Amino acid sequence: MSTAASPGRLSLLVVLLAMCGFGLVALMYGETISSLSSASVVKYKTCRARKSYTASAKEIDVVDRPAKNANNEVEDEGKLEFDPDICDISDGKWVFNSSVKPLYLDSTCPYLDRQVSCTKNGRPDSDYLHWEWQPDECSLPRFDPEYALRKLRGKRVLFVGDSLQRGQWQSFVCLVQSVIPDDLKHMKRGRVHSVFRAKEYNTTIEFYWAPFLIESNSDVHIIGDPKQRILKVDSVAKHAQHWLDVDILVFSTYVWWMSGLKLKSLWGSFANGEDGYEELEAPVAYRIGLKTWANWVDTTVNPNRTRVFFTSMSPTHTRSADWNRKNGTKCFNENIPVTKKGHWGTGSNKHMMNVVADIVKKMKVPVTVVNITQISEYRIDAHTSVYTETGGKLLTDEQKADPLHYADCIHWCLPGVPDTWNQIFLTYL
Repeated sequence: MSTAASPGRLSLLVVLLAMCGFGLVALMYGETISSLSSASVVKYKTCRARKSYTASAKEIDVVDRPAKNANNEVEDEGKLEFDPDICDISDGKWVFNSSVKPLYLDSTCPYLDRQVSCTKNGRPDSDYLHWEWQPDECSLPRFDPEYALRKLRGKRVLFVGDSLQRGQWQSFVCLVQSVIPDDLKHMKRGRVHSVFRAKEYNTTIEFYWAPFLIESNSDVHIIGDPKQRILKVDSVAKHAQHWLDVDILVFSTYVWWMSGLKLKSLWGSFANGEDGYEELEAPVAYRIGLKTWANWVDTTVNPNRTRVFFTSMSPTHTRSADWNRKNGTKCFNENIPVTKKGHWGTGSNKHMMNVVADIVKKMKVPVTVVNITQISEYRIDAHTSVYTETGGKLLTDEQKADPLHYADCIHWCLPGVPDTWNQIFLTYL
């Protein structure tokens, strides 16, 4: 009997195999469609910063419900989960969402300075509380106080810098304290060093006042006249002794360097007085001072124990012509953010920002720069303006009526923009 298949049988076999193949493909295709439409969608854990690729809604896990924009229109574009190492946080927009409430108010957080308690100080509008920063290519997770406290269990966190950095510290404290029972939290305020303690988590969130980071004659007893300030640009030891044995260090310094004057900079002892200083341009003095700080970090900080962060410069908005408000008075009466993409005003100095970048990239100890500058540039509406204090006293009605001289367009209302800084900061933890 011949073992060779007849031509008819061979043709039948080919047809049967083809039909089976098509059936298998159809089955796989149907299973794929079914799995994509089910609840068990694969979650992307990073933000794919590739503008050439647009994921469909079925391919991603949307972190939060869609927000609404300023025109009450739903933002329905799917976003991938946020990864700070991949996604460009500065590329995005502020979106108004009246349904989202702050995690605290100046009436519910007892740790806010009166300087930044705008609602208490009489600010009549509240829209500035409901703007959310949305990166273009990924979703920024909302601040979760309990998650933050779990991440910080058993750790010391220390914010170091000026009053703007103190604002970020107060924001962080207010964001987490609402979930802590009264008997399990404690605040000790000091002129230079303040400590908030979350007892159940064995966590402290602290602030240390050092407006230049390096030493100056205006560190404790503040000298209001910038012409009288002298910086000891080669010394940080007096401050840095308080930065030891900390798990997370968050530094920032900028606005105190920007008086518009040359800075009196001193090497060696203050005993030389005015005979010992040199007048330096701000970027030059800034670079020398930051090199002193960087040298301390590199020679003292153990990166296996301590993480180091640097918050980039906080913009000022004292020139309304920057956002084409030629008849405006600084940031007074502004109630919506700037919408022009990439807006950059005269209150942010890119030369100074580049100094930070140049120094950090040469350091041995890794330093994460939390870039809050561009996103804050848009927020001309969120400063304390005339709803603040001066000399320890609230502005009088006469002073409020003179915003040209009294509006504070440097500091931020709380709750407000610094909450978003901490929202970003938490993603790095």
